[in-house]
Amino acid sequence: MIPDHTDFSDMLAHWAAQRPDADALVFGETRLSWSRLADRVHRLAAALRAAGLQPGERIAVLDLNHPSCLELTLACAQVGTANAVVNFRLAPPEIEYVINDASARLLFVGPEFAGVAAQLRERLSSVERVIRVGGPEDEFEPWLTAHAPDTRVHPAARGDSFLQLYTSGTTGFPKGAMLTHGGMLAHARNVAAMQTMGGESRVQVAMPLFHVGGTSYALVAWAGGAPIYLMRVPEPSAVLAMLERERITHTFYVPALMAAMAQVPGAGDRDYSALQALAYGASPMPLPVMRACVKLFPGVMQQVYGMTEQSGVVTVLGAEDHENPAVAHRLVSAGKAIAGVEIEVRDPASGEPVPTGQPGEIWVRSEQVMGGYWGKPEATTAAITVDGWYRSGDGGHLDADGYVYVTDRIKDMIISGGENIYPAEIERVLAEHPAIADVAVIGVPDERWGEVPRAVVVLRAGAQLDPDDLVAWCRERLATYKCPKTADVVAELPRNPTGKILKRELRKPYWAGRDRQVV
Repeated sequence: MIPDHTDFSDMLAHWAAQRPDADALVFGETRLSWSRLADRVHRLAAALRAAGLQPGERIAVLDLNHPSCLELTLACAQVGTANAVVNFRLAPPEIEYVINDASARLLFVGPEFAGVAAQLRERLSSVERVIRVGGPEDEFEPWLTAHAPDTRVHPAARGDSFLQLYTSGTTGFPKGAMLTHGGMLAHARNVAAMQTMGGESRVQVAMPLFHVGGTSYALVAWAGGAPIYLMRVPEPSAVLAMLERERITHTFYVPALMAAMAQVPGAGDRDYSALQALAYGASPMPLPVMRACVKLFPGVMQQVYGMTEQSGVVTVLGAEDHENPAVAHRLVSAGKAIAGVEIEVRDPASGEPVPTGQPGEIWVRSEQVMGGYWGKPEATTAAITVDGWYRSGDGGHLDADGYVYVTDRIKDMIISGGENIYPAEIERVLAEHPAIADVAVIGVPDERWGEVPRAVVVLRAGAQLDPDDLVAWCRERLATYKCPKTADVVAELPRNPTGKILKRELRKPYWAGRDRQVV
């Protein structure tokens, strides 16, 4: 059971006092005890204050996984600021947008992204200083050690945000979900109970820290006093090796990584007997991949469904449902609501509950909910009702046993390899292509990534389209994983009487004969 922490500074102080010499974080050859972690966080708090950061302001991190990102998140929790962790897979214009949208005053950059930061530097209007993290030109450690520990804690209200993760928006631009002390602590309690995680657990964090499957999962472990074993990148064979070497008990993956892990030579010969819970989610998992992984990791797999706006997980399909032939139909469900979470299916137009088994929009209510979208009050009001229900934008239904089936996305979102992609982002770019008169982007099945974006276009009179040119056009303006690999050319796009494109009709041929599963 997780102690009743009042906020994440209280969490750090609690474990530094109770378990000062126990491991809190392992990263390669680096091992930080709880007392050492607390000392570093207090020094970073002093450095942030010396840089003039005021409560309510933001910093940003652009890096692969590194302890500094988590340390900075806890330092922000201490001084009342927030860490906006940037998705490093974004294209430079998107990275520029996120940093400027957050009004980040300090930018922390890993070696792999120093060139991008330099390229964008003059257009990052709020950034006062760029601090390089790691590598031969590291500035982070000298910056940290130059300050004496500052143990003063800004009094945090339950709804104060200390972490800002960006989720793509229907307008074509990402939105910053403000994750709060209260919401993240509620998520930690609920997920730790779901996974039976505690201080003696050994938790692997392989997913990127810009994702709730990275930072949020790390904070679940820390809230319970468990050490985390952080990976810079989730290379499949290295992930498997760590499971065995470090006797990992708990972990979280996306299906694309699991598919690659199952193909690693000798994967089935390793000892994973310490593993107690392996959660996976964030994109569809093909049933052949699921069967291979159940064989590789018997008795421990938990499918989860969640969203950044709810701090992470809201439902779970437990190990027993993965391996019981009598309920094999549940493998295409997202499981049942975890403790502390309410789920209803509502009519998306009226907001009224629909009968069991009938389709509608999935609504979620819990203490885990975000504080809102940074700087976007209208989007916040549209997403969260006055009585606390979050409108997920996902379509689906509930069965008589309370299992959630996520069958479509009301907001047309595509989830590819665990990454959220809104077609509007891609359509915004493709609409500028000189050969394209009209465009719609849909998600189509993919055995590796779950689904990938595909463009359906109407050409201008006399124009021709080279698929390679289309991909090149997109890659200059979007992250690679968002780029359609090809386009279908049609005479016209199907529309309803008001002119709205009927994407359901466009998707039908690709999804025919499949049970659509979104996790």
